[in-house]
Amino acid sequence: MAKNNKIEQASTIYPRFFQPSLLALAVSSCLMAPAFAQESNSNDDEVKLERIEVTARRTVENLQTVPVAVTSLGEEELAQRGIDNITSVQQYSPNTTLQVSRGTNSTLTAYIRGIGQQDPLWGFEPGVGIYIDDVYMARPQGAALDVYDVERIEVLRGPQGTLYGRNTIGGAVKYVTKELTGDTAFAVRGTIGTDNQQDFKVSGQVGLTDNLFISGAIASFNRDGFGTYLNTGADNYDKDVQSGRVSVQWNAADNFSVRFSADKTVDKSNSKGGFRLTPSLLVPNQPLTDSVYDSYTSMPADNKVDTEGQSLTLTWELNDNWTVKSVTARRKGVTDTNIDFDSTPLQSLDVPAFYEDEQTSQELQLLFSGDKFKMASGLYYYTGEACGAFGTVIVAGAGVTVENGGCVDTDSIAAYAQGTYELTDKLSLTAGGRYTKDDKDATLDRRLYLGYKGPRDAAAPGTLLQVQTDFSGSESFSHFSPRVGAEYQYSNDLMYYVSYTDGFKSGGFDMRAVEIVNPNATDPYQEETVDTYEFGIKSEWLDQRLRMNAAVFHSSYEDMQVTVQRAVGNNVASQVLNAASADINGAEVEALFAATRDLEITAIVGYIDASFNKVEFFDPVSQAVVDVSNVWGFANTPELTATLASRYTVETDFGSLVFNANLAYRGATQIFEVPSVLDYGGYTLINAGVNWYSNDGFWDVSLQAKNLGDKQARIAGYNFALLAGEQTITGYYIDPRTVSLTVGYRF
Repeated sequence: MAKNNKIEQASTIYPRFFQPSLLALAVSSCLMAPAFAQESNSNDDEVKLERIEVTARRTVENLQTVPVAVTSLGEEELAQRGIDNITSVQQYSPNTTLQVSRGTNSTLTAYIRGIGQQDPLWGFEPGVGIYIDDVYMARPQGAALDVYDVERIEVLRGPQGTLYGRNTIGGAVKYVTKELTGDTAFAVRGTIGTDNQQDFKVSGQVGLTDNLFISGAIASFNRDGFGTYLNTGADNYDKDVQSGRVSVQWNAADNFSVRFSADKTVDKSNSKGGFRLTPSLLVPNQPLTDSVYDSYTSMPADNKVDTEGQSLTLTWELNDNWTVKSVTARRKGVTDTNIDFDSTPLQSLDVPAFYEDEQTSQELQLLFSGDKFKMASGLYYYTGEACGAFGTVIVAGAGVTVENGGCVDTDSIAAYAQGTYELTDKLSLTAGGRYTKDDKDATLDRRLYLGYKGPRDAAAPGTLLQVQTDFSGSESFSHFSPRVGAEYQYSNDLMYYVSYTDGFKSGGFDMRAVEIVNPNATDPYQEETVDTYEFGIKSEWLDQRLRMNAAVFHSSYEDMQVTVQRAVGNNVASQVLNAASADINGAEVEALFAATRDLEITAIVGYIDASFNKVEFFDPVSQAVVDVSNVWGFANTPELTATLASRYTVETDFGSLVFNANLAYRGATQIFEVPSVLDYGGYTLINAGVNWYSNDGFWDVSLQAKNLGDKQARIAGYNFALLAGEQTITGYYIDPRTVSLTVGYRF
């Protein structure tokens, strides 16, 4: 009991250590001159931090020389910290939100420095670019990637448009798979854990000839639900995912290689049911569930998310300075799901939904690396089609169904270049730019039927009552995004940088537009932009035992695309408008300290002060344009994020033991821009694990415990008060306490 009390006290006291004033002190201290560095003790002279390599600027570089705020987690660190899904990376990247969206197991909600995508509806553009190797994923469905066969995961914060494919106005997350080396390698890992968790991963590669290599990996992730649908017995918050990847590389010549990669993931996990925060008005005898992971439903829990991709990469090293690279890729995703908005056994506010998207991209890169000048440039082409349909079954006296469906076709071309020139041994200048032109064509059809009619029920009975939207339109968007910066290498261990970057996200059409409620709802919304000014430091101290990287930034966010959904009678009136301008100020610190040869301590702090200057939109209830900038706040953007972690290694006669523990704090968070009862206060997660490695290097065992305090934190939800006579306020939560044991073998 005493231990439990101490844990609770720690989780309560911990956030106090990360007040904004202390953050300012931490930032200012790491910006001081190197005179504050101290000599290490003679007993620890050989203790040094390992070099970290990243590809943030399209080439392999030392993290400490890259003038970008970037976090990189390698394969071994991911495994030792028990990071088995990309969403857990948010604990190690300041001012970053990577979470599973509402009603789903594999749709990603991604925000960096206050910029992201609130609504995962088809046709909307993400604010954070997700990349598998060099290939952009256009949709958030299936983007909550499980970790396997991975070399590292990088998080780039701030606009990255002068180097990356599309829509990196907030930043980019790179999932980098393992390289093919031609060496024979094999690995198998099995995991058992809480709620009948059973995961299995197999990967390997081999050289078929001296210049032809092949690799492959398969993974299965399975778990019973954390809860159940109480009236049907189906699992809620379960997991049933199968995934695979294969790559072939042909080194046709010393300076020319061809790599083909393909991946496929099938997620058959049940759709998630929400936890009602208020009693049902239509089912008065339904009690609120005791567990936030239990729910009720009037729909099957069937769900399937099928994503796949193929890419062909050609790399030609023309000489020691010039490299040409071509990346041709195709990706496809199909989602077939059921979402019960009101989480009751009554056939009301049921939403069977179907999404399908397909994209093809071609990128031609020209890279130069010389003694004084480095450059990355390229041409990028993207074409994609995103379609979807959903039916909303509404019961208010008589049963009616709203059927909503449409498509958005996008054709995009872009040209970019970014170069860095060394003026002196210490001072270098960076300049770049990107021109993007998007053409979009959209169709939308929304109809009201008497009776039950969903997108899968083409022949189902239903009397057409009303055509609410019948629309087709086209619009073009273009923008030039510049970047300029300067870097000063004060010493081998200390670099300062300053930069200005313009970010851009394309406009589009609202795929929920209801013309009969708002005649302007089908007008295209325009692009949004952000101007970001950043000052940062990359530093190592104490003979490379302490690494401290920090940044302060200011972003001016203009023409922000705002999605507003309001219940108007039996309708959900939706709008996407360029309704807002905002200022975002923030700071970030990432510190890693090798206290001894065996002990490493990590401290990560992110702070954001984001506020709207103007928010104007048409209120379908009052039929007037209103400014609510004094009421709204930034969604999915806690003011403070912080992590304190440690890693301790013990060498024994029977192998190596590596102990890990971390406290991860997230401040109070709004679910939507409009404040609501869904909003959740700050919380601290406590995670711990131990890893054993055999002396021969073949075997490893990992025991991981996550959310030891069994915190219940709400991260998503639906908020439709008095829609169709029902009070629909439902929440979705982080995983409860889990424990897992993994055994691995590799050679």
